Amino acid sequence: MAENGSARGGQAPVVRLAGRVPPHAYFVVSAVFHYLGPALAVLLFARIDVLGVAWLRIATAAAVFALWRRPWRLWQRLDRPTRWLLVGWAAVLAVMNSVFYLAIDRLPLGTVAAIEFLPVIVLAAFAARTRRNIAALCAAVGGVYLLTDVRLVAEPLGIGFAVANAVLFALYIVLGHRVARSPHVSGIDGLALSMLIAAVIALPIGIGQAASAFLDPVALAAAAGVGICSSVIPYVSDQLAMARLPRATYALMVSLLPATATVIGVIVLTQIPSATEIIGVAMVVAGVAVHQERPLGPEPEHSEQPNPVPSQQPA
Repeated sequence: MAENGSARGGQAPVVRLAGRVPPHAYFVVSAVFHYLGPALAVLLFARIDVLGVAWLRIATAAAVFALWRRPWRLWQRLDRPTRWLLVGWAAVLAVMNSVFYLAIDRLPLGTVAAIEFLPVIVLAAFAARTRRNIAALCAAVGGVYLLTDVRLVAEPLGIGFAVANAVLFALYIVLGHRVARSPHVSGIDGLALSMLIAAVIALPIGIGQAASAFLDPVALAAAAGVGICSSVIPYVSDQLAMARLPRATYALMVSLLPATATVIGVIVLTQIPSATEIIGVAMVVAGVAVHQERPLGPEPEHSEQPNPVPSQQPA
């Protein structure tokens, strides 16, 4: 541990800078890239099959994290519960990314994002103790209903994949918060190790469809770009936000994602929403605006930094 801490001593200024950036700013970065990468992936489906793109996304992120964090060095130092936490998170990442791509291959990006939001709002409801927060939840849920109602019977298989992705996304937030607040591993190092494991878990699912990309350098480079935009930038931003935001606050902020996805769908994929869908987006945004963050009260002193373990601080 001491050796690891000294090796990263030069990263302290970067860590302090990360701690000074408001956690909401990290969430905004995550929200944009969370759907910018998938929008680019949809364009790539014409050259690589869906599950192949999904696996290349995970594998690219795993390779970037491996070069950056060398996460395999952590495994021997972790206790059994932390190992199982990271393995569980890895399984969620592997399956979630795969069913998400199967969903956006069949449904508009904004619709999948709206369905993805539904289980997440339940997490926010646990902390809704004021009328203002209840109103925020009602507005957000109503907006999501308007966004999804027009699509529920159009593509049942796509809806099924989107629902599965939604449940897994809620698990991603729950497990991601546990990793972000873990005293045994920094959030980004935990993410790096989980992503490496996720690439192995998803290998049997996607390697067959990804094989053609290795003969197409342009497609392979594009898939790598999708991985960085989809899994590296937003997931790192998630960890930096989760480490300093209450889970319920983060979960309600996620209601911005349908709006973000709709805008990106218009710009990148020319998926023009109907008037009803625009109203739904506006209601979701209104719900976030009305939401009032609960006072944190006495937090641990490390709350100004992404993780309390000095020797494992993310860069």
